[in-house]
Amino acid sequence: MNALAATSRNFKQAAKLLGLDSKLEKSLLIPFREIKVECTIPKDDGTLASYVGFRVQHDNARGPMKGGIRYHHEVDPDEVNALAQLMTWKTAVANIPYGGAKGGIGCSPGELSISELERLTRVFTQKIHDLIGIHTDVPAPDMGTNSQTMAWILDEYSKFHGYSPAVVTGKPVDLGGSLGRDAATGRGVLFATEALLAEHGKGIAGQRFIIQGFGNVGSWAAQLISEAGGKVIAISDVTGAVKNVNGLDIARLVKHSAENRGIKGFDGGDAIDPHSLLTEDCDVLIPAALGGVINKDNANDIKAKYIIEAANHPTDPEADEILSKKGVLILPDILANSGGVTVSYFEWVQNIQGFMWDEEKVNEELRTYMTRGFRDVKEMCRSHNCDLRMGAFTLGVSRVARATVLRGWEA
Repeated sequence: MNALAATSRNFKQAAKLLGLDSKLEKSLLIPFREIKVECTIPKDDGTLASYVGFRVQHDNARGPMKGGIRYHHEVDPDEVNALAQLMTWKTAVANIPYGGAKGGIGCSPGELSISELERLTRVFTQKIHDLIGIHTDVPAPDMGTNSQTMAWILDEYSKFHGYSPAVVTGKPVDLGGSLGRDAATGRGVLFATEALLAEHGKGIAGQRFIIQGFGNVGSWAAQLISEAGGKVIAISDVTGAVKNVNGLDIARLVKHSAENRGIKGFDGGDAIDPHSLLTEDCDVLIPAALGGVINKDNANDIKAKYIIEAANHPTDPEADEILSKKGVLILPDILANSGGVTVSYFEWVQNIQGFMWDEEKVNEELRTYMTRGFRDVKEMCRSHNCDLRMGAFTLGVSRVARATVLRGWEA
């Protein structure tokens, strides 16, 4: 099941639990706006190349639309649509005043030079600058993009609208980015995991963790979990996988990965098949890479007691059902990985106020939001007698539905 079908299915189940009016349900599901643009740039060798850029603005009932921009060769309208919808529910679960959006360009960023990436980003911004804005739609980094990409968008947008640091988040600190933003999604994963384990009388210390993905989210989650006393016994990335039952030295692994562009060849553990990583024995499994990695083919073999979805849509609905029957607790993506968008909100607030926070304040506020989000989801689980995923979806959907009706929606 693709991401859009799975996300829509979860939404419809939540709408049924909430007893939403069918017309309101349909209204909430349909995106506010879908944008598709051609981006033609000169390559470094003088030839012209064209790429297709997308931006789906899903809902703005609760505030400006918010969501990342990803550069990846598999970016397509369905994926962007699903991720935009997920952002709508995620911002509502986090209880920050945003709606949902997502964007992307179908390209392979590793095959483009820095100057080509800059030209592509600026052309994309030129095509959508009148459809994004501080109080309209606020992009952020995602897969294949980073703070430098946001700096280029900020600069290009400001040529049309004047200096506007709040138009994007995830910027370099020197251009108004927030301290703590780089680690925010990984730190949010830590706080959410702490909240879930505490419900069962456990803490991070002493638990065995496996993390799939060692990009920004996975590497920060690994570092912070290790610092909190957790034992990270296996990690994978696109280059390979490594395991050490006594716990990996995460600081050394981070250094090795930076120097070798991946974890392959790390001598602090044994190389294992990356495809077997998800089914290795552990207490907590954290998928922090691509979507759909936990499916009906491998769900029965998963041995983890808890799954923390640091990636977007890593678990297919069929796998959800299998894991639920096995008693595996899944902390859904729209709660578990909401730390990034929450600190993006803090960045936006700081830009609008023109007053910057220190990192300690950012991290304290993030802990408050993540812990409160978990508590609110648990309350919905009790009210509707459902699992954590449906608890999160019913919470997000109910908040957006309420805002939509209050703004004057009529059946």
